[in-house]
Amino acid sequence: MSDSHDRPSAVDRRLRVTRLDDLERIQATDEGLWRPIRRALGITAFGVNAYTAPRAGEPVIERHDETGTGSGHHEELYLVVTGHARFRVGDEDVDAPRGTLVFVPDPAVTREARAEADDTTVVVIGGRPGAALPVAPFEYWFAAQAPYHAGDYRRAIEIVEEGLQAWPGHGTMHYQLACFHALDGNRDAAVAHLTRAFAADDRTREWAADDTDLDSIRDAIPA
Repeated sequence: MSDSHDRPSAVDRRLRVTRLDDLERIQATDEGLWRPIRRALGITAFGVNAYTAPRAGEPVIERHDETGTGSGHHEELYLVVTGHARFRVGDEDVDAPRGTLVFVPDPAVTREARAEADDTTVVVIGGRPGAALPVAPFEYWFAAQAPYHAGDYRRAIEIVEEGLQAWPGHGTMHYQLACFHALDGNRDAAVAHLTRAFAADDRTREWAADDTDLDSIRDAIPA
């Protein structure tokens, strides 16, 4: 029987916090220092680590692709959090000062980076292509806001309908589609989506009570 101290506390399960400066700097290869974020926090949904080059001119990301025996076959996002890096991805050079994000979706593409400034650190987030789906529902209705505010209701509809493929019964998505269709003059579609929204999420009835987006179908709103 394991000691109770070996089991994560309620706080551990709810929240874990660390700082880059508190992570180990491990000379795992001849190129750059490995900073084990995923292991330190016990993350299981995706890979995330950091690499640091103490001095300008040194490698910060070793030359590699994501198909080798030590790789996760991941698509990878690189975020430069300190210093300044220069990436070589395939046959392209990318200047990457602090705050730059470099995304490499193809695991077979070779990538590497060299520090352009002392103490350059790059955080790397990776996962197998498609493995983390479905995307969180909010991304679709957030993404639809720009065309909605621009009056491009057809584009807003297309974005949220894409989300319905992964979240077919989602009340908020159906509610948004009801609004967009109502604004676009698609009365039957608007009523159909509003009916599904009411069935999936009681809050949508409250939203509909004074939502001017639905004024064109006000007489047909389900009881």
